[in-house]
Order: sequence, then C-alpha cells, then structure tokens
Amino acid sequence: MSHSAPRIAVIDGIADELAGLLGSMLLDSVDHADELSLTVDRDRLVEAMAALRDKAQYQQLMEIAGVDYPERAERFEVVYHLLSLTRNHRLRVKVSADEDTPVPSVTGLWPVAGWLEREVFDMYGVIFSGNGDLRRILTDYGFKGHPQRKDFPLTGHVELRYSEEEKRVVYEPVKLAQDFRSFDFMSPWEGAEYVLPGDEKVGQAPGAPTPAASPAATPAPAAAPADTAPKGAPAAATPKTTEHKGRTGAGEGAEKEAHKPVRKPRAAKPKAEATGEGAAKPKSARKPKAPKGES
Repeated sequence: MSHSAPRIAVIDGIADELAGLLGSMLLDSVDHADELSLTVDRDRLVEAMAALRDKAQYQQLMEIAGVDYPERAERFEVVYHLLSLTRNHRLRVKVSADEDTPVPSVTGLWPVAGWLEREVFDMYGVIFSGNGDLRRILTDYGFKGHPQRKDFPLTGHVELRYSEEEKRVVYEPVKLAQDFRSFDFMSPWEGAEYVLPGDEKVGQAPGAPTPAASPAATPAPAAAPADTAPKGAPAAATPKTTEHKGRTGAGEGAEKEAHKPVRKPRAAKPKAEATGEGAAKPKSARKPKAPKGES
C-alpha cells in the first residue's frame, strides 16, 4: 500500500541542470541516496540562492543548520535546506566559514531566515552580515560561549538556581559533586571488559556477575507453651485462663453475675383441642327480633 504523502521526486539530470545554472558559483556537488548537496562560494551565496529560487523553482527555505568541524581551517558549515513545491524536490546548499568570517544573510530573499540565522549564531557563533537583528534566541541573556561547538564544555561555565534569600534566579560558577564517568554504552547483559575502580570481581569471567548466595535462614524460636511463665518471672500457681464462665476477668461483681443460673424462658402453652376440656364454647347464633305488630 502506497504512503498517503507523496514521495520526493527523483529528477534525472537535476545535478547537471543546477551545475549549469550556478556555473562558477558551484564549488562541489554530491548526489547520494537521492539527496543532492551543493557547496557554493560563500561570497556569492545570495546570488546563488536567488538563481535557485527564481530559475530552478526552489521557492521555500525550510531550515538553516550549522555543523562544527574543529579540525578544518574553516570549521563551520552553514547548511540551507530548500524545497520546490512545483517539482516536488528538496535541495541542500552548504557554505563554509570560520569564527571571524561573516556569511551573507539571505533575509532579503526569505524573511524567515532572520530567526534561523539567529539560531546558528547562538549555537555556533557564526556571524551573518546583513542580518539586522543578530541576537541570541535560544540561550539566556549574558550567556557565555556557544553550546553546539565541539570545544564547549559539557558542563557549561555557569549554573542557575532560585535563591530563597534573594527571591530570584541567580547565576553561579558550575560546581560538580563528582567527576564525570566514562560510559562505554555496552549492553548490561554483556558487561564491561575492564575492572571498575574499587570493584573486587577478581578472576570472574566477563559477563553478568554471579549472584551471591543468600545466607541460610535462621530458624524462628519455638513458641512457648501457654502455661509457661516468661523468662525470669515466677511460675503462676494456676494458669491464667478464662475457659470457665465465672472467670471473666472483669471484677468480682461481674463474676458473681456469671455464677447465677440462667433462667429458662417459659414454654408457650399449647392451644386446647376443640373437643377437649376447657375448650371454648361456640357462641350461639342470635335470633333476630321480630318487628313490632307481629306476633
């Protein structure tokens, strides 16, 4: 079953077409896995982007990203992602820069590039000439450094917290409670191939540690008989039980009441038979009186 969204079209000869369009502005072209990447001259970036937008139908600027390669002379790459709605095709355009060399801004072609260039400046420190509002956008005011650079410390330079004394957020130098560890990202079921400091697993084969044997269970002490006195207490003459109804443990008055015999309820007398002695006599029917004047 095909996907509901259309696939990005694979256009035959698109690399040669764009190479002829850009001419000397194009420095390198890589077509791999149906993705085309063009590296253009930094100083002619705006001219190349205008040609791609107006003549090659790449109407939209989708994203601007940064990449840091500290080993290069121009350590930063600024990557532009373009989309052609009419040709259903995406294109990647790259330029190189260093810490002091500015990159021309493309806000005149796509106003949305203003915020995207601010993100790259904030994270990598790349300067964009022609951007009228090149401020930090992701980090806080007064932030030192650029977090996405490879030489930026993982811990940063300062940490912030809320101060109960000053009733505001304060900045302080970073204070680590412990040093960072080295993680090898191995499976916990495989185990590390080295001995951790302070670990006494000497001579054990690599892998999950063998669980230690559980200590033998201590048998519970036998329960003392009911008539046995606690340890150190004198033995009672008779066991303290309440099996007899007279030993209620509620006082002398309650025990006297418990000794009284219980009265049995009276049995109900059976009803006398109709023919037997003491049977109720049936009432005779009353003769109606005769009306006056009749005899």
